[in-house]
Amino acid sequence: MSFRVTIPCTRAQGERIANADDTFPDADPPVLVADEPDEARPDDWLIHAYFEHEPTSDEIAVLSGLGSGPVQVEKLGEEDWVTLSQAGLPPIRAGRFTVHTPTYPPDPDRINFEIDAGLAFGTGQHATTSGCLAALDRLEREGARFTNIADVGTGTGLLAFAALKLWPAARGIATDIDPIAVNVARDNAAINGIPVGHGAGELLLAVAEGMDSPMLAARAPFDLIIANILAGPLIELASDFATALAPGGTILLAGLLDSQADAVAKAYKKRKLTIADRGFGEWPVLLCRRAA
Repeated sequence: MSFRVTIPCTRAQGERIANADDTFPDADPPVLVADEPDEARPDDWLIHAYFEHEPTSDEIAVLSGLGSGPVQVEKLGEEDWVTLSQAGLPPIRAGRFTVHTPTYPPDPDRINFEIDAGLAFGTGQHATTSGCLAALDRLEREGARFTNIADVGTGTGLLAFAALKLWPAARGIATDIDPIAVNVARDNAAINGIPVGHGAGELLLAVAEGMDSPMLAARAPFDLIIANILAGPLIELASDFATALAPGGTILLAGLLDSQADAVAKAYKKRKLTIADRGFGEWPVLLCRRAA
Protein backbone atom coordinates (compact mmCIF):
# COMPACT_ATOMS: atom_id res chain seq x y z
CA MET A 1 0.00 0.00 0.00
CA SER A 2 1.44 3.39 -0.95
CA PHE A 3 0.43 6.99 -0.22
CA ARG A 4 0.91 10.40 -1.79
CA VAL A 5 1.04 13.61 0.23
CA THR A 6 0.64 16.87 -1.73
CA ILE A 7 1.46 20.34 -0.39
CA PRO A 8 1.05 23.66 -2.25
CA CYS A 9 4.28 25.65 -2.32
CA THR A 10 6.10 28.49 -4.03
CA ARG A 11 8.58 27.85 -6.80
CA ALA A 12 11.48 28.54 -4.42
CA GLN A 13 10.13 26.02 -1.91
CA GLY A 14 9.65 23.43 -4.66
CA GLU A 15 13.18 23.85 -5.96
CA ARG A 16 14.63 23.55 -2.45
CA ILE A 17 13.47 19.94 -2.05
CA ALA A 18 16.42 18.84 -4.19
CA ASN A 19 18.56 19.64 -1.15
CA ALA A 20 16.18 18.06 1.41
CA ASP A 21 17.98 14.72 1.71
CA ASP A 22 18.30 14.94 5.49
CA THR A 23 14.69 16.07 6.09
CA PHE A 24 13.66 12.48 6.82
CA PRO A 25 16.57 10.77 8.61
CA ASP A 26 14.69 7.48 9.07
CA ALA A 27 15.41 4.39 6.96
CA ASP A 28 12.21 4.63 4.92
CA PRO A 29 11.94 8.25 3.68
CA PRO A 30 9.48 9.34 0.98
CA VAL A 31 10.42 10.21 -2.59
CA LEU A 32 9.97 13.97 -3.05
CA VAL A 33 9.16 15.63 -6.37
CA ALA A 34 7.89 19.10 -7.23
CA ASP A 35 6.13 20.44 -10.28
CA GLU A 36 4.57 23.56 -11.78
CA PRO A 37 0.99 22.50 -12.63
CA ASP A 38 0.03 25.74 -14.41
CA GLU A 39 2.55 27.65 -16.56
CA ALA A 40 0.31 30.72 -16.29
CA ARG A 41 0.99 30.76 -12.52
CA PRO A 42 4.76 30.18 -12.39
CA ASP A 43 5.07 30.71 -8.63
CA ASP A 44 2.32 28.24 -7.68
CA TRP A 45 4.00 24.84 -7.40
CA LEU A 46 3.16 21.54 -5.70
CA ILE A 47 5.36 19.23 -3.65
CA HIS A 48 4.46 15.53 -3.82
CA ALA A 49 5.79 12.99 -1.30
CA TYR A 50 5.39 9.28 -2.11
CA PHE A 51 5.42 6.83 0.81
CA GLU A 52 5.46 3.04 0.84
CA HIS A 53 3.72 3.23 4.23
CA GLU A 54 0.97 5.37 5.69
CA PRO A 55 2.65 8.66 6.65
CA THR A 56 2.72 9.45 10.36
CA SER A 57 1.53 12.70 11.85
CA ASP A 58 5.17 13.68 12.43
CA GLU A 59 6.04 13.04 8.78
CA ILE A 60 3.05 15.08 7.63
CA ALA A 61 4.10 17.90 9.94
CA VAL A 62 7.60 17.90 8.41
CA LEU A 63 6.14 17.98 4.91
CA SER A 64 3.81 20.81 5.85
CA GLY A 65 6.87 22.85 6.79
CA LEU A 66 8.32 22.43 3.28
CA GLY A 67 5.35 24.16 1.64
CA SER A 68 2.82 26.87 2.32
CA GLY A 69 -0.68 25.41 2.09
CA PRO A 70 -3.05 22.67 3.25
CA VAL A 71 -1.76 19.10 3.11
CA GLN A 72 -3.66 16.48 1.09
CA VAL A 73 -3.09 12.75 1.75
CA GLU A 74 -4.14 10.14 -0.83
CA LYS A 75 -4.10 6.35 -0.60
CA LEU A 76 -2.73 4.93 -3.85
CA GLY A 77 -3.52 1.29 -3.14
CA GLU A 78 -1.59 -1.22 -5.19
CA GLU A 79 -0.95 1.17 -8.09
CA ASP A 80 2.56 1.87 -9.34
CA TRP A 81 3.33 5.05 -7.40
CA VAL A 82 6.55 5.68 -9.32
CA THR A 83 4.54 5.95 -12.54
CA LEU A 84 2.04 8.17 -10.77
CA SER A 85 4.84 10.44 -9.57
CA GLN A 86 6.23 10.70 -13.09
CA ALA A 87 2.82 11.71 -14.41
CA GLY A 88 3.33 15.03 -12.60
CA LEU A 89 6.71 15.66 -14.24
CA PRO A 90 6.30 17.17 -17.71
CA PRO A 91 9.21 17.05 -20.19
CA ILE A 92 11.91 19.65 -19.67
CA ARG A 93 13.46 21.55 -22.58
CA ALA A 94 16.90 23.09 -22.06
CA GLY A 95 19.01 24.18 -24.99
CA ARG A 96 18.63 21.48 -27.65
CA PHE A 97 17.82 18.84 -25.01
CA THR A 98 14.49 17.36 -23.96
CA VAL A 99 14.37 15.30 -20.75
CA HIS A 100 11.28 13.18 -20.24
CA THR A 101 10.04 10.32 -18.07
CA PRO A 102 8.88 7.03 -19.64
CA THR A 103 5.28 8.28 -19.61
CA TYR A 104 6.09 10.82 -22.36
CA PRO A 105 7.33 10.20 -25.92
CA PRO A 106 10.62 11.62 -27.25
CA ASP A 107 10.58 15.11 -28.74
CA PRO A 108 11.32 14.91 -32.52
CA ASP A 109 14.34 16.83 -33.84
CA ARG A 110 15.85 17.24 -30.37
CA ILE A 111 18.36 15.35 -28.23
CA ASN A 112 16.16 13.27 -25.94
CA PHE A 113 16.94 11.60 -22.62
CA GLU A 114 14.56 9.32 -20.79
CA ILE A 115 15.15 9.67 -17.05
CA ASP A 116 13.00 8.02 -14.37
CA ALA A 117 12.04 10.10 -11.37
CA GLY A 118 12.98 8.57 -8.06
CA LEU A 119 16.21 7.35 -6.57
CA ALA A 120 18.79 9.89 -7.74
CA PHE A 121 18.93 13.67 -8.11
CA GLY A 122 19.21 15.11 -11.60
CA THR A 123 16.04 14.47 -13.57
CA GLY A 124 16.19 17.85 -15.28
CA GLN A 125 13.27 19.20 -13.25
CA HIS A 126 15.44 21.26 -10.92
CA ALA A 127 16.70 24.61 -12.20
CA THR A 128 20.33 23.67 -11.48
CA THR A 129 20.19 20.62 -13.76
CA SER A 130 18.31 22.34 -16.58
CA GLY A 131 20.65 25.31 -16.21
CA CYS A 132 23.67 23.03 -16.66
CA LEU A 133 22.10 21.48 -19.76
CA ALA A 134 21.56 24.94 -21.23
CA ALA A 135 25.14 25.95 -20.33
CA LEU A 136 26.59 22.84 -22.02
CA ASP A 137 24.51 23.52 -25.11
CA ARG A 138 25.71 27.13 -25.19
CA LEU A 139 29.38 26.09 -24.85
CA GLU A 140 29.16 23.77 -27.85
CA ARG A 141 27.33 26.35 -29.97
CA GLU A 142 30.07 28.87 -29.14
CA GLY A 143 32.70 26.49 -30.47
CA ALA A 144 34.05 24.84 -27.31
CA ARG A 145 35.65 21.43 -27.88
CA PHE A 146 36.36 18.95 -25.09
CA THR A 147 38.05 15.56 -25.14
CA ASN A 148 38.26 14.58 -21.45
CA ILE A 149 35.17 15.21 -19.30
CA ALA A 150 34.35 14.57 -15.62
CA ASP A 151 30.89 14.85 -14.05
CA VAL A 152 31.38 14.90 -10.28
CA GLY A 153 28.24 14.20 -8.24
CA THR A 154 26.49 12.80 -11.30
CA GLY A 155 23.15 11.70 -9.75
CA THR A 156 21.17 10.22 -12.65
CA GLY A 157 24.09 10.63 -15.07
CA LEU A 158 22.14 13.13 -17.17
CA LEU A 159 24.79 15.85 -17.46
CA ALA A 160 27.48 13.36 -18.42
CA PHE A 161 25.16 11.92 -21.08
CA ALA A 162 24.50 15.40 -22.46
CA ALA A 163 28.21 16.22 -22.62
CA LEU A 164 28.97 13.03 -24.55
CA LYS A 165 26.14 13.75 -26.99
CA LEU A 166 27.64 17.19 -27.67
CA TRP A 167 31.25 15.96 -27.81
CA PRO A 168 30.95 12.34 -28.98
CA ALA A 169 34.69 11.83 -29.40
CA ALA A 170 35.40 12.70 -25.75
CA ARG A 171 36.13 10.28 -22.95
CA GLY A 172 33.83 10.72 -19.97
CA ILE A 173 33.81 9.74 -16.32
CA ALA A 174 30.86 10.24 -13.96
CA THR A 175 31.16 9.76 -10.21
CA ASP A 176 28.92 10.05 -7.18
CA ILE A 177 29.38 9.53 -3.45
CA ASP A 178 26.17 7.45 -3.43
CA PRO A 179 26.48 3.89 -4.84
CA ILE A 180 22.74 3.87 -5.56
CA ALA A 181 23.13 6.94 -7.77
CA VAL A 182 25.96 5.26 -9.69
CA ASN A 183 23.77 2.21 -10.28
CA VAL A 184 20.91 4.45 -11.40
CA ALA A 185 23.27 6.28 -13.78
CA ARG A 186 24.43 2.93 -15.20
CA ASP A 187 20.82 1.89 -15.82
CA ASN A 188 20.04 5.26 -17.39
CA ALA A 189 23.09 4.95 -19.65
CA ALA A 190 21.70 1.69 -21.01
CA ILE A 191 18.23 3.20 -21.51
CA ASN A 192 19.66 6.18 -23.40
CA GLY A 193 22.22 4.35 -25.51
CA ILE A 194 25.28 5.79 -23.76
CA PRO A 195 28.13 3.26 -24.05
CA VAL A 196 29.91 2.49 -20.78
CA GLY A 197 33.65 2.00 -20.94
CA HIS A 198 37.10 3.60 -21.04
CA GLY A 199 37.34 4.70 -24.66
CA ALA A 200 36.40 7.71 -26.75
CA GLY A 201 32.68 8.30 -26.73
CA GLU A 202 32.26 6.07 -23.67
CA LEU A 203 31.41 6.82 -20.05
CA LEU A 204 33.21 5.37 -17.05
CA LEU A 205 31.14 5.22 -13.83
CA ALA A 206 32.58 5.10 -10.32
CA VAL A 207 31.74 5.70 -6.67
CA ALA A 208 33.87 8.53 -5.30
CA GLU A 209 33.82 11.23 -2.65
CA GLY A 210 34.68 14.45 -4.44
CA MET A 211 37.88 13.96 -6.43
CA ASP A 212 39.12 11.16 -4.15
CA SER A 213 39.19 8.34 -6.68
CA PRO A 214 42.04 6.48 -8.42
CA MET A 215 39.96 6.54 -11.60
CA LEU A 216 39.63 10.33 -11.50
CA ALA A 217 43.34 10.69 -10.71
CA ALA A 218 44.25 8.44 -13.64
CA ARG A 219 42.06 10.42 -16.05
CA ALA A 220 43.17 13.91 -14.99
CA PRO A 221 43.76 16.56 -16.16
CA PHE A 222 40.27 17.25 -17.52
CA ASP A 223 39.36 19.94 -20.00
CA LEU A 224 35.75 19.99 -18.70
CA ILE A 225 34.60 19.37 -15.14
CA ILE A 226 30.87 19.48 -14.32
CA ALA A 227 29.82 19.70 -10.68
CA ASN A 228 26.14 20.14 -9.86
CA ILE A 229 26.25 19.59 -6.10
CA LEU A 230 25.96 22.19 -3.28
CA ALA A 231 27.74 25.45 -2.48
CA GLY A 232 29.62 24.05 0.54
CA PRO A 233 31.18 21.10 -1.29
CA LEU A 234 31.92 23.31 -4.32
CA ILE A 235 33.98 25.60 -2.09
CA GLU A 236 35.69 22.66 -0.37
CA LEU A 237 36.57 21.08 -3.72
CA ALA A 238 37.92 24.26 -5.34
CA SER A 239 41.56 23.28 -4.82
CA ASP A 240 41.02 19.70 -6.02
CA PHE A 241 39.11 20.84 -9.09
CA ALA A 242 41.76 23.42 -9.95
CA THR A 243 44.50 20.79 -9.63
CA ALA A 244 42.59 18.40 -11.91
CA LEU A 245 41.81 21.03 -14.59
CA ALA A 246 43.93 21.18 -17.74
CA PRO A 247 45.31 24.48 -19.10
CA GLY A 248 42.50 26.15 -21.05
CA GLY A 249 39.97 23.95 -19.22
CA THR A 250 36.44 24.80 -18.10
CA ILE A 251 34.45 24.06 -14.93
CA LEU A 252 30.66 24.30 -14.64
CA LEU A 253 29.57 24.86 -11.05
CA ALA A 254 25.92 24.49 -10.01
CA GLY A 255 23.74 23.65 -7.04
CA LEU A 256 24.31 27.03 -5.43
CA LEU A 257 21.85 29.79 -4.70
CA ASP A 258 22.42 33.28 -6.09
CA SER A 259 23.18 34.44 -2.54
CA GLN A 260 26.05 31.90 -2.41
CA ALA A 261 27.59 32.75 -5.78
CA ASP A 262 30.08 35.32 -4.45
CA ALA A 263 31.55 32.88 -1.92
CA VAL A 264 31.85 30.11 -4.51
CA ALA A 265 33.37 32.45 -7.10
CA LYS A 266 35.90 33.73 -4.55
CA ALA A 267 37.11 30.20 -3.80
CA TYR A 268 37.87 29.59 -7.50
CA LYS A 269 39.43 32.99 -8.11
CA LYS A 270 41.89 32.13 -5.32
CA ARG A 271 42.98 29.19 -7.49
CA LYS A 272 43.78 31.53 -10.41
CA LEU A 273 40.63 30.64 -12.31
CA THR A 274 38.56 33.22 -14.17
CA ILE A 275 34.79 33.45 -13.69
CA ALA A 276 33.76 33.73 -17.33
CA ASP A 277 30.01 33.69 -16.64
CA ARG A 278 28.16 34.14 -13.34
CA GLY A 279 24.87 32.81 -14.67
CA PHE A 280 21.51 34.26 -13.66
CA GLY A 281 18.40 33.57 -11.61
CA GLU A 282 17.97 32.04 -8.18
CA TRP A 283 20.10 28.98 -9.08
CA PRO A 284 22.95 30.31 -11.27
CA VAL A 285 25.49 28.17 -13.12
CA LEU A 286 29.03 29.54 -12.78
CA LEU A 287 31.45 29.06 -15.66
CA CYS A 288 35.12 29.00 -14.62
CA ARG A 289 38.12 28.89 -16.96
CA ARG A 290 41.85 28.36 -16.65
CA ALA A 291 44.20 30.26 -18.95
CA ALA A 292 45.70 28.15 -21.73
